[in-house]
Amino acid sequence: MRDSPYDPIARLYDPWSVSVTEDVEFYVGEARDAGGPVVELGVGTGRIAVPIAAQGIRVIGVDSSEGMLDVCREQAELAGVSELLDLRLGDLRDPPVAEQVRLAICPFRALLHMPDEAARLHALRSAHELLVPGGRFVFDVFAPGDRDIAETHGLWLEREPEIFERADWDERRRTLTLSVRGSGGESTLVLAWISPGEWHALLERVGFQVEACYGWFDRRPFTGGEDTVWIARRPRA
Repeated sequence: MRDSPYDPIARLYDPWSVSVTEDVEFYVGEARDAGGPVVELGVGTGRIAVPIAAQGIRVIGVDSSEGMLDVCREQAELAGVSELLDLRLGDLRDPPVAEQVRLAICPFRALLHMPDEAARLHALRSAHELLVPGGRFVFDVFAPGDRDIAETHGLWLEREPEIFERADWDERRRTLTLSVRGSGGESTLVLAWISPGEWHALLERVGFQVEACYGWFDRRPFTGGEDTVWIARRPRA
């Protein structure tokens, strides 16, 4: 595999995202409802996987960054849940998972790393194949609002103490080039967004039934806005 843009910031990632906590209990709750094992696509440093494992639920975690997986292993060991985490290096589009499970998750907008429709379809089809009939795929994404773009475009902002990020938005291409730098490293990531309607169409195209589209992790109905949280089910035969 190619080097991941997350490798240079693997040690910076948790301090950079320390304020992002609102999704943890949501995904832990989904895992409790499903039971294990759970597949997490884009497991990263274990921000979601470790709390799920702390509930006694086995997690198969896939990530394309060896550096992030190293941190995840350390976090799992510190939490005493190493035996419940099965970490695998791989791409979201072709996860190295032969098992079929009742729940696959892809938190923290990781699907926005898919650069185009072909990549999105590939990833969604792979997620569909991970599931037993009746199994669910749960993920969250965003599409930026005008205010967010206006307030952040081209500016270096201090996200956390001594950790800076810069957002360069291309509204025509619908891409965000996100640069991050701090004493622990620096990197540049490219994200690509589409509308909620397009996500809904892609999910149905690969065979999912969309059960819910929430506007936030408190399960409020989506009525517009930047964030969407999706629950899609693989139909029973």
